[in-house]
Amino acid sequence: MPKIFHLSIRRREALTGYLYITPWIIGFLIFTIGPMFASLYYSFTNYDIVSPPVWNNFANYKRVFSGVFQALISQDSSKLGDPIFWQSLKVTLTYAVMGLPLGLIAGFFLAVLLNQKIPFVNLWRTIYFLPSVIAGVAVALLWGRIFNPKVGILNPIIEAVLHVKGPGWLADPQWAVPSLVIMGLWGVGGGMIIYLAGLQGVPTDFYDAAKVDGANLLQRFRHITVPMMTPVIFYNLVLGMIGTFQYFTEVYVITNGEGGPVRSTLFYNLYLYQNAFRYNHMGYAATMAWILFIIVLVLTLLVFRSSDIWVYYEGSLRGRE
Repeated sequence: MPKIFHLSIRRREALTGYLYITPWIIGFLIFTIGPMFASLYYSFTNYDIVSPPVWNNFANYKRVFSGVFQALISQDSSKLGDPIFWQSLKVTLTYAVMGLPLGLIAGFFLAVLLNQKIPFVNLWRTIYFLPSVIAGVAVALLWGRIFNPKVGILNPIIEAVLHVKGPGWLADPQWAVPSLVIMGLWGVGGGMIIYLAGLQGVPTDFYDAAKVDGANLLQRFRHITVPMMTPVIFYNLVLGMIGTFQYFTEVYVITNGEGGPVRSTLFYNLYLYQNAFRYNHMGYAATMAWILFIIVLVLTLLVFRSSDIWVYYEGSLRGRE
């Protein structure tokens, strides 16, 4: 059969495939790529939604980064062009540093426990997974009530068990972010399911061979379970980091969009939302969106770069294969 006929069949199949995904391509161009380029343009403009955008070059970016070096040298945040921007970034990074490792560790060890042969294991898995599928608004309202220092149920339990007065939680600037971190642990069931799938893919032959060699439970966990699970840990780390920098719904509901008290929960996305839809500074909000995109992109690339050191694939370092 002529070679040209085979090529025409391939081209026909390719054309059919592209024809089927045309609706997705059109939607991607209109609703994703289009808005991205539009926001990039607006980031160089003074745009209040009502009036036409006015080109202002790098004024929005200068507002963000002006005075940074002076503020670092003098330790005076008033020298910053927009100190609220840096406060929102600080809050977001604080939450990421506190919440992301705790979420990864809690989900992993929960998956290890639920991977054992225990009675009603499927029921326990369902119970721990269910909170992760509850809507963010419902979770925020629930935990806002629990953390309420006056009518919440948490402080009376602390006082009855530990005989100490409970903190102000979300009403206290020092406890506001830790409270949100605790609330975030409510949804570790999503990561737990992914870890659980990875644990069930670890070959049992490895554990049997380790037992023959005299390895105890801790040694098997350290030298078999953890290395074999590093690809799954890496996956959850990347998704968790991206999700952390997109944190918005819960804090918006709990603080009524204010980020209080005294901006202690003013997350980056919440401040971006305020600029866009409360102050009508759409151009500046677009600038913040692109800065956030760059921050997340750089951190993600760093995590991917570091994976050559600590992520194992089939018992070998990926960078040495």
